[in-house]
Formats: sequence, structure tokens, C-alpha cells
Amino acid sequence: MLQDKVAVAKKIDALLKTIITHGAFKLKYRITVNPPQAPGGLDLEQPDILVELGGPDSSLVLERGAELLRSIETIVHESLRLSPEDHDKISFDCRGYRAARQQELKLAAQVAAERVLKTGIPYEFGPMTSRERRLIHLAFRGHETLVTQSEGEGMRRYVVVYPKDYKPSKPPMRRR
Repeated sequence: MLQDKVAVAKKIDALLKTIITHGAFKLKYRITVNPPQAPGGLDLEQPDILVELGGPDSSLVLERGAELLRSIETIVHESLRLSPEDHDKISFDCRGYRAARQQELKLAAQVAAERVLKTGIPYEFGPMTSRERRLIHLAFRGHETLVTQSEGEGMRRYVVVYPKDYKPSKPPMRRR
């Protein structure tokens, strides 16, 4: 748990000033401590600190599946030496990307659930970040007839949705 949120927010502010200045990015940001709950979100825990980026370079931040947004977030997490449990306490967003991605994952989870219930065959999502995998697992929390499991390693980890009583006839093929 983040001890002094205001002090952490000040450190984030200093890091972002350095990154934006030295990267020559045309970005502004707003840091909110204890932000209000996002409507329709899937997050189990609300972040303690929300950093919202915007400006002329927003499209650059969101290119390639928001790779730069995730990179900035990782730099901040590593610079602050956060434990993995605290990574979800600080969230970065740009032009509503996180909320849109959460809705996209929620819809994908519904489609996967329908497919598995209809066919009885497990459904594999593509590789995802740990936060996205967590959202998929949360979408199935409390589902009586389906279970989820993360498989794979590193950047290739993905979620599989199984019927609750699924017993494979042979060991699953390794995904490459």
C-alpha cells in the first residue's frame, strides 16, 4: 500500500517533467490522488493515484497498443521501486484509453463465455499484460460454469477460459 500518496505524486510529477522535457514530447498531464471510481470499470481496486496524459503527442503515446503509455508507467513503477502488488495503485491513462480497453476486454470476455458455453471447448485469448489478464479473470469472477487460468510465460502469458468441469483428452499443445 502506498504510504504517503502526496509524496509519491510529487515524485511522479518530477519524473514526468524529466521524461517529457528530455523526450521533447508535446504532452501535459494531470495527477489525481484518490480519483473517483470510473463508471463501468472492471478494476477490483481503484488506483490511489491516476495520471492522465494529453496534448498534441497523445496519438504517439497510444500507438502500437499504447506501448509508450505502458513504458512510461513502467519507468515510474521502477523508479519508485514499487512492489508488484502496488503497481495497480498508480494508473496512467491518455484520452480515455484505459476505460475503452476495459470495455473492449469486457466484451471479449462475454464473447468468449458464449463460445465456451456453446461449444464446450476452451477459449484462448492472445497475449496480454498482467493488468489485462487480471481484468479478464475479474470478468469471470463468480461465474458458476466457467473458470479462467493464465498460461504461458513472460510477454506471452495469456488467459484460457475453460468449462468448469473440463477434462482434456490429451495434454494441451504448447503455444508458441
